[in-house]
Amino acid sequence: MINYIYQLVSPRVFSVEYADVDLKDRVVIRPKYLAVCHADQRYYLGQRDMRVLRKKLPMALIHECCGEVIADGTGQYQPGQKVVMIPNVSIMEDGIVYENYAKGSYFLSSGHDGFMREFVDLPADRVVPFEKIAPPIAAITEFVSVAVHASTRFDLAAHARRDTIGIWGDGSLAYVVACILRRRFPESRVVVVGKNERKLSQFSFVHDTYIADNLPDGFRVDHAFECAGGEGSFYAIDDIIRSINPQGTVMLMGVSENKVPINTRDILEKGLSFVGCSRSGRADFERAVRYMEDAQLQRRLQVIVYEDQPVNCIEDLHRVFATDLNTPFKTVFGWNM
Repeated sequence: MINYIYQLVSPRVFSVEYADVDLKDRVVIRPKYLAVCHADQRYYLGQRDMRVLRKKLPMALIHECCGEVIADGTGQYQPGQKVVMIPNVSIMEDGIVYENYAKGSYFLSSGHDGFMREFVDLPADRVVPFEKIAPPIAAITEFVSVAVHASTRFDLAAHARRDTIGIWGDGSLAYVVACILRRRFPESRVVVVGKNERKLSQFSFVHDTYIADNLPDGFRVDHAFECAGGEGSFYAIDDIIRSINPQGTVMLMGVSENKVPINTRDILEKGLSFVGCSRSGRADFERAVRYMEDAQLQRRLQVIVYEDQPVNCIEDLHRVFATDLNTPFKTVFGWNM
């Protein structure tokens, strides 16, 4: 079966690749809604190192997607069934290392074609069904699953005193992490530290929000999630080390292209634990879907989703990426290619 794959061949340049695909023992899915990630923007704008771009491109972008089953050679899914797709592909089982960190695993839209295709073919274990989630919201399930994964690792790593959990960052990642922490740890006080008052105003469901350069005297948290990323990582981590109580756990989630200096003296003095967290696996997707079927969580997630016009041609792709640069949180679009 011939598939149309819409690949980024160089910054801001798309091309169509035609591929003959063997669909035996695969679930065939028609993408319906896709969401843009910061990683997609960095590739599209050419903001990665040229050596990285030469190695990764050409490549279809997008790893956040929901769709409908066309056919299933495994017999596990029915045509028309609504599903989300797992972009992390692990080629080995490991009872200790999570699948998203396992040696030999790879990620669609990072060196392998993502979901900008006419149809997507995946093994059955890379597909998770859903029913009670609006498709534009379901498109960001992968994003939500990353927060679920972080909350799971936090629950295993952090000591039991969780009176106050701080989140540094005021973007989409911080917002989704806040949603999941409020859902999963209802007894904890969740506070958010950011720099943009307009964005922080959207975090109405947390206990408090603070401007990073105006933290009150005596401000303390028991544990922290760093969701700033980029150039903001240094400032967020520095604030966290200053504000966290002894033996707190810090979940590092923000991606930075550059090395970030860290105050190791105070880390040692306080006995802090730092946990790096990235991507997610099937168990995280399944839990994310269960959470997202809750009407209240869907309403909260709707706040950060901007639905752009559907994509019907390559020119529309350029419009979506331009739109995403001007939306404060997540850009979602229908896929009619």
